[in-house]
Amino acid sequence: MPQQHSASVSRRRWLKGTAGSAATLLTSAQSSPTSASPVTGFRPDHGSTLLKVGELTAVIGDNSGTATQRPGYNGIWSLQHTAADRSLFVPGIAGLNLEHIVNGTPLDDDSLFFEPRRAPMTMQRLDDASCELHQPPTPATQLESRTRFVLQPGGILDMHFECWPRKAVFPHGYLSLFWASYINAPQDRYMYFLGGPDKQPESWCQLCTQFHNDQSTVLHRDDQFTAAFDPDHRTALFRNFSQLRFDQPFFYGRFDDLTWLVIFDRAAGIRLTHSPSGGGHNSALRSNNPAWDFQYLIREPVVNQRYGFSVRTMLLPHCSRDRLLQLAQNWWAQRSGTRQ
Repeated sequence: MPQQHSASVSRRRWLKGTAGSAATLLTSAQSSPTSASPVTGFRPDHGSTLLKVGELTAVIGDNSGTATQRPGYNGIWSLQHTAADRSLFVPGIAGLNLEHIVNGTPLDDDSLFFEPRRAPMTMQRLDDASCELHQPPTPATQLESRTRFVLQPGGILDMHFECWPRKAVFPHGYLSLFWASYINAPQDRYMYFLGGPDKQPESWCQLCTQFHNDQSTVLHRDDQFTAAFDPDHRTALFRNFSQLRFDQPFFYGRFDDLTWLVIFDRAAGIRLTHSPSGGGHNSALRSNNPAWDFQYLIREPVVNQRYGFSVRTMLLPHCSRDRLLQLAQNWWAQRSGTRQ
């Protein structure tokens, strides 16, 4: 499958040069001009932290890497449930990993394609159940961001993301962010959601693309925005679209005896994305590692304005679809109308 091999190489080859370029990137990020002062009140800790609440144990880290963690991957390095004997995410990689910042300009260079994975960030442990990642304005797109992770009993891991564009570098009128979650060789590689083809009634759908970068991204039923891209020589998951549409802003996937439920606080700007092999290959299990991804698209961004959204994830024993939908609805109700 040459298409799959090419995609796998293009998403990983940059790792060879990550360590050598870290100092250069740090200098670039610190010296880049910004339109306003960066986020204040942030005290970095070193690298990563372990949080354990209820059924979940999570290792959360920045993109600096360790002896066992590849540099260039941020977010949830490991997430394990007491009912499981392995992490949901591929060891050495990550889940809820901020992967791309897209504004439609050419992305041939890996330093641009993987900008948030390469640009320096810091991690701060807040308490026994939460921590934050902070990324100063990135070298090219000049986006500053803060991501807070909070664990709660019941298999809950919440992510709260906020960002500030510090420079007007959105020539096509949008800014899009992309998160990747590399799933650890599940027997079932599908993403499940409520939706359907255009003009068809809502029903349960499942998406498992045949190849990387093939009909990868699912838009919301009401999402009519066409993101423009300058010509370059790189294809990408976020440029390839499924004929399916989602109606309710959540999806779930099955992992061993568990279900991973991912709920968004809004539908506007959210896009779901799948890769059958984005996390590489598990030779022991003779299985590819799929990527269950999502995007957050901001239209007509304004310099120095705050943007953000929240995600609730739940790792729990298998239950009915009705129960999963009820859990999503309960969270939306708790947020008192913040879903948009």
